[in-house]
Amino acid sequence: MDQRTRPPRAGELTAFLARLTGVLLRNSGEGVGELEPAVEDAARALGGSARLLVVPDGAVLTVTAGGESATVTVRAFPEVFRLDQLAAVRPLLADITAGRLALPAAAGRLAAIDGSPPPYPWWAKAIGIVLFSIGFAPLMQPTWWEVGSTAVLGTVSAALAVAAGRRPRLNAVLPLVAAVLVSVVALLVFARTPAHGGPVLIMLPALFFFVPGDYLSAAAAELAAGHLTPGAVRLVYAVFLLVQLYVGVLIGLAVTGRDRHALFDVAAAQDLPRWALFTAWIVFTAGTVLAFAVPARFGPVLLLLVYLTVGVLTLATWLVGEVAGTFVASVVLSAAATRIATRPAAPPRLLLLLPGFFTLTVGSLGMRGLTDLAGGHPIAGFRDLMELVTLVTAIAVGLPAGQVAAAVRRGPAGAGGGRRGLTGAALSRTVPWPRGPDPGRGPAHGGTSRAARRSAPSPARST
Repeated sequence: MDQRTRPPRAGELTAFLARLTGVLLRNSGEGVGELEPAVEDAARALGGSARLLVVPDGAVLTVTAGGESATVTVRAFPEVFRLDQLAAVRPLLADITAGRLALPAAAGRLAAIDGSPPPYPWWAKAIGIVLFSIGFAPLMQPTWWEVGSTAVLGTVSAALAVAAGRRPRLNAVLPLVAAVLVSVVALLVFARTPAHGGPVLIMLPALFFFVPGDYLSAAAAELAAGHLTPGAVRLVYAVFLLVQLYVGVLIGLAVTGRDRHALFDVAAAQDLPRWALFTAWIVFTAGTVLAFAVPARFGPVLLLLVYLTVGVLTLATWLVGEVAGTFVASVVLSAAATRIATRPAAPPRLLLLLPGFFTLTVGSLGMRGLTDLAGGHPIAGFRDLMELVTLVTAIAVGLPAGQVAAAVRRGPAGAGGGRRGLTGAALSRTVPWPRGPDPGRGPAHGGTSRAARRSAPSPARST
């Protein structure tokens, strides 16, 4: 039953849409592509219209309703730490576009979402960051020493991240402080001999929570999609975060009195069994759920996408090489997430992409490239940085390609269909599309990732 009994006033609609924009903008750390169509569709369904000019940390919103117009500026810092709010907004938008909610009821629900506390207590988030780091550790070095050292170093990172949530001023220098403390502990305790692997490989899993590989790939994807201003700004910000981590490691090196040549990344010999490598992804996904406030009910489908992405990446890299393999894996991940997201009860596409996206993320390449340069290995350093640029581009092109492929397979929209063609904002909408076939479920392969392959020892040094 349609609950809308009168046209909305411009002021009421503007206040609602400004709040909606703020919530979506705060959770747009992986890109702004889904923001504009969501706000515009909600405005249209409520009897008005809206236009947005979006940058990564703000938006200019113009709303028209009842013959009146209003323009407001919305500011919010983009991140991905409250994905529960993003998941809760999706059914709200679905009810609005279906005509099941009047503006006052929609405003009440949105206010409840905006003011909701995190779904997990602070200590659960801390455990999640530690699990997130441990799950990533075997990709750097498949050794028990790496897993054990990451448990300790990850606890340091988790404590800092939780402290920053209570002391917001710490956020400005959080990557720098985390890199200093993690590098000091790693150099003094866990990287005293080459037998346990290079210090860089020991530090990286604990710093992975702060490494902006996802921001780098999201920025490149925004540039590829034509969102030039958000993409360029996000790219600069991601590079700034990466440099903060790099400077923090150098400060840690100075504090411990170690020479810069201590920053080598030769991997230790593997001693983890295959079952540990396979189950590491379960730990990784559980950590992602807790660290990024993902509703627990979405855990199984996220784990499925992680295994699908890793399996495709492993197989495609073996068949066609690393760059093409990364492209293929990003296409498959994007297509699967897009198809699953068409279901009314499914989470938003961004939430589905995130864990699999982390398996493709290349931020560690940038970190290793910079530390290789600082450690006196210019050839390896520049090789890592060039590989970073190449793989970021492959992911940026693969993600929209997978989205288009999934849309094409569904075929043209029929009468009353929700899509406006196969390109542009319609592909990125967060409200449900017409129900399609069940998403294809690829094999859950084990195997090793790019980081593990690149960490394998060689006669000279690992890269």
